[in-house]
Amino acid sequence: MPSAWVIERTTQKGKRRHVVRFRVGGRESRMQHWGSYRRKREADAARDYVAGELAHGRVPERRLVAEMQVPTFTEAARSWQSSRVDVAENTRLQHRSAVRAMLPALGSKRIDQISIADVTELVRELSKTRKRETVRKSLLALAMVFDHASVSPNVARDKAIKLPREVRPEIVPPTADAVEAVARLLPRRYVLPLLLLDATGARVGELAALTWADVDEQRGRWRVSAAASKTRTARWVSVPPLLFEAVTELVPREDRVPERKVFQGFGVDRFRTAIRRACVAAGVPVFSPHDLRHRRVTLLHLSGTPWSRIGEAVGQRNLAVTANTYSHVLADETELDYAELLSRVAA
Repeated sequence: MPSAWVIERTTQKGKRRHVVRFRVGGRESRMQHWGSYRRKREADAARDYVAGELAHGRVPERRLVAEMQVPTFTEAARSWQSSRVDVAENTRLQHRSAVRAMLPALGSKRIDQISIADVTELVRELSKTRKRETVRKSLLALAMVFDHASVSPNVARDKAIKLPREVRPEIVPPTADAVEAVARLLPRRYVLPLLLLDATGARVGELAALTWADVDEQRGRWRVSAAASKTRTARWVSVPPLLFEAVTELVPREDRVPERKVFQGFGVDRFRTAIRRACVAAGVPVFSPHDLRHRRVTLLHLSGTPWSRIGEAVGQRNLAVTANTYSHVLADETELDYAELLSRVAA
């Protein structure tokens, strides 16, 4: 009668191995080799599988077992995510979001059976509710899952996969008059941050993360740390003397704890909302804190500053994209009267 068993062998190097063998019939049938395992429990599991196949009248095939061992996309994606110990928390969250978006379409498919057509359909579905850049990040995450699972060829990198066409929004930096009108209507605690963003072109997140340890009072500048920078590269930001003095007056020198935020209780979302409300109240086109960065870049460009210097000043990594984006932007060349606007904060 059919049977399966485990025998123990010792290799030439003295290592113990557990070998699974079986017969599809009685003693008259040929003894067949199934596999060799280092651990006894693995050999026992293989023997039980073989015995189960024989009990159902089937000849066990290793090809079928190999197919059963290929993970689904869900399993492969989880394995890839747990392996990414090298990424920051924000990147980890972005990966999790990208995988979650792909699970409805690919979750139950075996990772080696996902085709170019499947990926194309995935891109089409994601494009219905997501922007092009979000779809691109999901596609990049998919490609990394394939790489982690050693799937070749990597269909997510195939040139046949096309991202949706997207018209980039036109950049229209706010005028000096609009920024001034908003500054006059903002709550006082937001006026100085508004003027600093206008003067430096810094990102609002960099301003929110600024601590007193980053402030160089002797040289009138502050440091954007690598952790706070979008490009993960630290840089120094020069601040107009008048505005820098206003920053140093926020807290007495003896009370400046290095780890303390310069702008205590500064909420980025609340800041955006306050600007939006002030724009509506002033009757000027609505702009965001990031639009002040656009304004500073265009002012630097119109003043004849080389793109390399502009990139250093505002922390822009891809200078080619910066130059192509801002070269044709229409903006006025008017600087704000910071002294007059700061007087409102001091009043």
